[in-house]
Amino acid sequence: MKKRVYCILVFVVLVVCVSAPALSQAKAGTSAAPELLIPVGASGVATAGATVSSIIGPEAIFWNPAGLDLMESSASALFSYRRYIADIGVSYIAVAGKMESIGSFGLTFRSFAIGDIKVTTEFQPDGTGEILSPTFFTLGLTYARQLTERVAFGVTMNIVSESFGNVSASGVAFDAGVQYRNFAGVNGLSLGVCIKNIGTAMEYDGSALYIKARADGYARDMTYYKVDAASAQMPSIIQIGLGYEQQVASETVLRVSGAFMNNNYGIDEYRVGGELCFQKFLKARAGYLYSTDPSGVTSIFQNITVGGGVNLEVIGMPILLDYAYVPVKYFAANHLFDIRINF
Repeated sequence: MKKRVYCILVFVVLVVCVSAPALSQAKAGTSAAPELLIPVGASGVATAGATVSSIIGPEAIFWNPAGLDLMESSASALFSYRRYIADIGVSYIAVAGKMESIGSFGLTFRSFAIGDIKVTTEFQPDGTGEILSPTFFTLGLTYARQLTERVAFGVTMNIVSESFGNVSASGVAFDAGVQYRNFAGVNGLSLGVCIKNIGTAMEYDGSALYIKARADGYARDMTYYKVDAASAQMPSIIQIGLGYEQQVASETVLRVSGAFMNNNYGIDEYRVGGELCFQKFLKARAGYLYSTDPSGVTSIFQNITVGGGVNLEVIGMPILLDYAYVPVKYFAANHLFDIRINF
């Protein structure tokens, strides 16, 4: 078992070392499936996503799937909603079950309510009368296993689907992560590494890519020609984080964490966060995200995040409620609401 643990850790380190130079920053907005980068789960968002090394349960599927098998209940369901920028609604459902001798399995579904969009052309800038209703969603399957008391790993396969009008695109992306508890022999110290969105390129196709035109220099009547859409790669990222947990008073626990994220299609991010848990009932969270590139460009989400949670299991109800508040430059602030039910 120890040999398997060491092999996994060595593999992760090698992937990080080899991939980091290749994942240089490129022009933002040119990747496929940018919706894969939209964070979900109020508990993780409230700490600015710094809990890569310590998050557990169905919330961990997005941040680091290794934490799924560390959930205390045998089964859990998470329902989450986020009001994203430009009035886009993000709905997220995660269902997870734990099998002691095998590991944990999770199934997730994330949909994006973009709303109706008027079709305009260069000749009809006020609209053609046609309305587009984009449909974007991701479907994920996760497997996680706790190898020892200290080490757990997990992997997720996401199926991505995008369509609007008469064009569509689809792809597959994989996440893989490891969490190491009591790292370096220090009680309460945790290490987490996660590689996300490694997968196939996406390319749009459909009848809307056919245009009616006449080729210059040919005595041919108007005919239909297909526009070949360019393919785009998935927005791959690498996250490395550390966390520390300490009991600071009777039935009061403080958790602090930090993480670094390298983004091959955007700005690298540095995250710090903390959570204070009172008697396993009330949780207060805060985080800060810092990001900048050499030109001084920063992320619109660079700010302090706050939130909290209530664990109703203390009074006999298997329900956890979480909330997160995220200020955003140029747009209205984001609000996230979670309901988690344990079985």
